[in-house]
Amino acid sequence: MSDALDGLVILDFSRVLAGPLATMVLADLGAEVIKVERPGVGDDTRAWGPPYDERGEATYFQSVNRNKSSVAIDLATADGAAHARALAARADVVVENFRPGVMDKVGLGWDALRAERPELVYCSITGFGGSGAGAAMPGYDLLVQALGGLMSITGERDGEPQKVGVALVDVITGLFAAVGILAAVRHRERTGEGQRVEVDLLSSLLAALVNQGSAYTLAGAVGGRMGNAHPSIAPYELYPTGDGDLVLAVGNDKQFAALRGVVGLAEDPRFATNASRVEHRDALRDALIAALATRPAAEWVDALTAVRVPAGVVNDVAGAFALAERLGLAPIVEVPREDGSSARLTRNPITLSATPPRYRTAPPPLAAS
Repeated sequence: MSDALDGLVILDFSRVLAGPLATMVLADLGAEVIKVERPGVGDDTRAWGPPYDERGEATYFQSVNRNKSSVAIDLATADGAAHARALAARADVVVENFRPGVMDKVGLGWDALRAERPELVYCSITGFGGSGAGAAMPGYDLLVQALGGLMSITGERDGEPQKVGVALVDVITGLFAAVGILAAVRHRERTGEGQRVEVDLLSSLLAALVNQGSAYTLAGAVGGRMGNAHPSIAPYELYPTGDGDLVLAVGNDKQFAALRGVVGLAEDPRFATNASRVEHRDALRDALIAALATRPAAEWVDALTAVRVPAGVVNDVAGAFALAERLGLAPIVEVPREDGSSARLTRNPITLSATPPRYRTAPPPLAAS
């Protein structure tokens, strides 16, 4: 069985998270990905630990580097740059996330490579754009979460701004990069013409603000921190119960009517519509807390789920994987290592009926110089 991206060769100069995530997604779908790393050091995330696996390798690196081969090249030397250009000559796609201008200095920039291969797809990932005032700014996820507004809407109402618990901006940017690369490859299939794909962390975050972003662009509304509450939906947050906390994610009036019936909440014109519930969210919260105090969270989950009200408890990471297992989602895959052992990694969430993702090789050891 052939894979969806059989025959697509990607030369990957990217490090850390956004770029490696993009290329791993494509590798899972069948692309050949050659990861270029610094001799003796490799990708920064090889040293980002703890935690480490049973072999002493950083789990961070392994999260986004399966199905790749590694080659160690010192791009600062003439021989290293020549080696990299030789690899680029047979690649369909080049991915890089160096500071703007670095690849140009070693003869691996977009202009130099497309002059030799007009069909090349070349993806650059930056923090704040490849030109202009943002080109020199360092692109770290935490910094972009702060500058891009995400921290301003994350955290308790009266607390300090908070970052999300993972490098979410890098993840989003990597997914946008993968989409851009696939679009460029499709265009080349039709026309024979390559092109440059450019994705930056700040623009990716602004796009991912979705309703918070459109609230500002269309209505001039600037969101703020609301804890676990939602600016446009109620009840849609975390509630204490008789034992444990309960998440309610009620998205329409039918669900609210079912919720009201299960918890024994009296009819109240203030809660008749979503807009009215949002207007009176504090009164609604008080009423729900009083009603939910009579039973533990687990019992409420069972009763509410039975009438299709979205409700649940807050799992830790282990609990989340256990839930996925119980639901038959098979969240963990065993990926073979060179020594015959295997790495337990999170599976690719894409399911394809004819060309599903495959897990050919575990994240590679750093190649010798």
